[in-house]
Amino acid sequence: MPILGRPVSDPFTGFHPTFLVGTGHRLSLPSNLCGQIATGAAFMTVSLLQVQDLVKSFPSRHGTHPVRAVDGVSFTLSRGETLGLVGESGCGKSTLARLVLKLMPVSDGSISVEGHDVTSMPDSIFRDWRKRIQMIFQDPYSTLNPRHSLRRIFQEVFETHCIPTPEGIENRIMKLLADVGLGEVDLSKLPHEFSGGQLQRIGIAKTLALDPDLIVADEPTSALDPSIQAQILNLMLKIRRERGVAFLLISHDLEVVGHLADRIAVMYLGRIVEEGPASEILTSPAHPYTMALLSASPTLADIRMGRDQRIRLRGDPPNPANVPDGCRFHPRCQHAMDICRRQDPQFTSIAEGRRCACHFWAEGGKAA
Repeated sequence: MPILGRPVSDPFTGFHPTFLVGTGHRLSLPSNLCGQIATGAAFMTVSLLQVQDLVKSFPSRHGTHPVRAVDGVSFTLSRGETLGLVGESGCGKSTLARLVLKLMPVSDGSISVEGHDVTSMPDSIFRDWRKRIQMIFQDPYSTLNPRHSLRRIFQEVFETHCIPTPEGIENRIMKLLADVGLGEVDLSKLPHEFSGGQLQRIGIAKTLALDPDLIVADEPTSALDPSIQAQILNLMLKIRRERGVAFLLISHDLEVVGHLADRIAVMYLGRIVEEGPASEILTSPAHPYTMALLSASPTLADIRMGRDQRIRLRGDPPNPANVPDGCRFHPRCQHAMDICRRQDPQFTSIAEGRRCACHFWAEGGKAA
């Protein structure tokens, strides 16, 4: 259970969100939540990333139907905006992240950056675009050469990407380290001499070296202690505020996403089932799966319902190689109807900027 951490003043709203830093007390969140940080900011008016009907299929082990890890996903991301992508392990969110970064080929659909289709763009051309889209990994140690000092690691970043450093490489490195809370004393250290939180700071500094427009953060805090998680979340907020960077934040933890995201998209078995403003998703979920995820977080459940009310889903997630007919969530859904077993639900517009793929909601029901 989380405890209260050090509040951080939001530059756009003046709101002070409280981060999780330990165990024992309820998390304090306001009615509008901190995800709505930059809704009115000017840098959110330009569309940066557009994903349309994206599909990624893998051959099945038994040679039958291919497994669609990502199945018809669409969303957009504006400059300076944070979209939180939430779901259980195996739902396809990390695969989606790698597709956006062109770390694996797309089976179908398209990815556009500022209107330019980069889906089938040759690597020789995409190289310049890649500088603008960077990734924060769950395990930053695996991305570092264990035999190189921190100084050498950053020198290689500038040399590999031919980044001009008129102020000198050493000064540029020192500025990056200062931005993430590290200093000159760390330059001669090897990766194994840093803590997990420090390694994640180094990973973030490496992405900032390329001055990206979009950072894809794949479970950036899940391997860290709660107190260190709070520090990394604070740092990501600072980067967004000062640099206007957009984030695609991928996590299984709705509390983490709720601190940073303007919008939340909930994934289940390769598809987005609900999407909308973070404050609305966290306080008034429409899809039964979203409701179950919220109830699994006691602090968020308490905020919403005034008490702990855990929804226990039936069974395990279906095998992606054998997706159920109709709504793929219906075998586990407490609100499943006959139509859910027969017909795949389409997105229904709930309100401006909010959508849900659920027969129960479309029929006038509510998940809570």
